Amino acid sequence: MEMLELQNLHKTFNPGTVNEKVALNGVSLKMEAGDFATIVGSNGAGKSTLFNAITKAGAEAANFPFCTIEPNVGVVAVPDPRLNVLHELYKSKKTTPATVRFVDIAGLVKGASKGEGLGNKFLEHIRQVDAVAHVVRCFVDPNITHVEGGIDPLRDIDIIQTELCLADLEIVEKRIMKLAKIAKSGNKEAKVEDEILRRIKAALDEGTPARQVDLSEDDLEIIKEMNLLTLKPTLYVTNVAEDEVATAYDENPYVQQVKEYAAKEGAEVVAISAKVESEIAELDEDEAKAFLEDLGETESGLDRLIKAAFDLLGLQTFLTAGPDECRAWTIVKGTTAPKAAGKIHTDFERGFIRAEIVNYDDLIAAGSVAAAREKGQVRVEGKDYVMQDGDVVNFRFNV
Repeated sequence: MEMLELQNLHKTFNPGTVNEKVALNGVSLKMEAGDFATIVGSNGAGKSTLFNAITKAGAEAANFPFCTIEPNVGVVAVPDPRLNVLHELYKSKKTTPATVRFVDIAGLVKGASKGEGLGNKFLEHIRQVDAVAHVVRCFVDPNITHVEGGIDPLRDIDIIQTELCLADLEIVEKRIMKLAKIAKSGNKEAKVEDEILRRIKAALDEGTPARQVDLSEDDLEIIKEMNLLTLKPTLYVTNVAEDEVATAYDENPYVQQVKEYAAKEGAEVVAISAKVESEIAELDEDEAKAFLEDLGETESGLDRLIKAAFDLLGLQTFLTAGPDECRAWTIVKGTTAPKAAGKIHTDFERGFIRAEIVNYDDLIAAGSVAAAREKGQVRVEGKDYVMQDGDVVNFRFNV
């Protein structure tokens, strides 16, 4: 189901001046339902520029705080070269990739948890997503205002982290007070939840996000309805200068600071130039490839970011292929074959009989399913089979 369709968007900053910059030139976008990942960061970090490059959606990006107020939403394809190979193998009429939905949310400032800078509204937007891509400014440009007056990525991260922790702390404290009343009646579940929340509260009091607290799967299930901001998995996106694209991850001193910080919580860091990526987004496939080669890159920063976001969400894909369509289907890691079949159609899950599966690499090496079958590489799996990334599947069902 399409959520939004944008056609032929144009946007130019400072038109008719020496600082004229064409940001959008005939951009169109069709968005569908998909999984959520959100983009956050301080004002001027490059969130909207990054969002525009990822989605080509044309969210307003300007050199002043709170340019973005309402969240912008865009759906992007997850890069997967396997689909192109399958398309050629089957001569498919249509190819459909997996997708991730990105949400561009306004920059947070000190005091956001108390309502500063429309903070309460922005924090509520973050609660609705599954994961966070935290954009951190790691470039120096006197022409782009930083709300805090200078470049300091760890300070910027701390501001965001503190506000998210304070917002969660308020919710946790209220819940603990409510549980105290419930526990008086002898409710065992309330006592269990109270113990979990007190551990989280102790961490939040120290400015430590809830995701760093040692919580079991059962613990997470008990508190999932609270939708805590600091429980959401986080990816740090360092926005670097145009001339640092090929070297920033290893050499930019600001990026190194972010990498050290992220390592303490087991988070991943991606280094990109949002400005460069926004330029690449305006090029066709061949031009983009040549542009990347000139930069000494084989893959765009956005492709790396999109893949990282997909992994961050705990997602993987299985593949279906034939003359009508080649498609990557999104499932959560650990999904069983019947549940995966249900992604295609509920009848597939309801009447599931078996799944005929061949490994993608085996299929390509064999040249066809028939040839792979002759080699004994096509497996028949039942209801308990856990799907693996890249499984090429044909489901058998009866309803």
